[in-house]
Amino acid sequence: MTRLTRRHRLIPSISGQVYLWLAVVIFGAASAITRKVTEIGEQHLINGRNPISLCNVLFVGNLSALIVMIAIYWRNLNLPILKQLSRQHWIYLIAGSIIGGGIGPSLYFQALALTSVNNVVLIGRLEPPLTLALSVWLLREKVNFWQVVGAIIAFSGIILTILLQSPKEHMMNMGGGFGIGVGEILVALAAVATSISTILNKKRLSHIPANVAEQIPLGVYNIFRTAIGTVIFFFVALILYGRHHFIDAFSPFLWQWMFLYGFVIVVLGQLLLVQGLKTTAVSAASSISSFSPIMGILATYFILGVVPTLAQYIGGSVILFGIFLSQIGIWRKNARVTMSRMRSTQVKQEVEVNIGFKGM
Repeated sequence: MTRLTRRHRLIPSISGQVYLWLAVVIFGAASAITRKVTEIGEQHLINGRNPISLCNVLFVGNLSALIVMIAIYWRNLNLPILKQLSRQHWIYLIAGSIIGGGIGPSLYFQALALTSVNNVVLIGRLEPPLTLALSVWLLREKVNFWQVVGAIIAFSGIILTILLQSPKEHMMNMGGGFGIGVGEILVALAAVATSISTILNKKRLSHIPANVAEQIPLGVYNIFRTAIGTVIFFFVALILYGRHHFIDAFSPFLWQWMFLYGFVIVVLGQLLLVQGLKTTAVSAASSISSFSPIMGILATYFILGVVPTLAQYIGGSVILFGIFLSQIGIWRKNARVTMSRMRSTQVKQEVEVNIGFKGM
């Protein structure tokens, strides 16, 4: 009986980790898949235009994903619970959705048009150390020695990745013979935006009673963030590029790919992530999500056939070493923390910071 009980307890844990690994594989491949679908669009031009442009991928992909998420989570829209949220909470939620769901992804997508996918994957690793620094500065969170050292080393790896790049197009001259690519700057800005969004979300959680927060499914937050981000991006694109920018947004060829993209990358990835977090310890979830950069580089090779450059090998190795040291700190920090003592939204944020760009 004791053996059966132990085996029964072990199965949910293994299942949860399998869900998380699948989610990390999907999100890790997001950048490479995004680039791939735009290349497919270039082979099926409409009057000389690419119907699967990066802007269309972000707008229509999120719109199609929103349709699927509403179909899945509409029964969970508990209006009496939502009415208990304060005005301050809604302000934090809306601000975080605008920055993290609209501005951040827009910068990531624009960066994909100007620099290599591996650069987006590696330089996007700026998000975890920046989030850690902002959490200490603004939220007075406690961190340990290993987290600090790991963050510094990971940041050093990002700098090396940028400095060792060969001269190329779309480069800004910073003086003294030093140049930096516009795409790399956009990735860094996207990481900054996402970090700010994470801090706002943490601030939001601190103002919600635990019993109220746990009654609002994560899917409802995803719907809200995706909807706000999609609307914000649409109007920003109209202002910057004009009303003809989305002229191919209703192309059947675009929608058939975007329903597949939106379901697999956005919806399926989120469902697997949420399901995995239900039965996985915080430290294990953080460890699994830290493999996202490796999955991203592998996906770039197998999907796009792109081999990392020497600069990416060197910088990426330093980044991964920093991530490893940070994980030691996280393991120690969460050694006495169980899933029952942390809100599901808090755990999800810890994992999402490690994952980075998730295709939306």
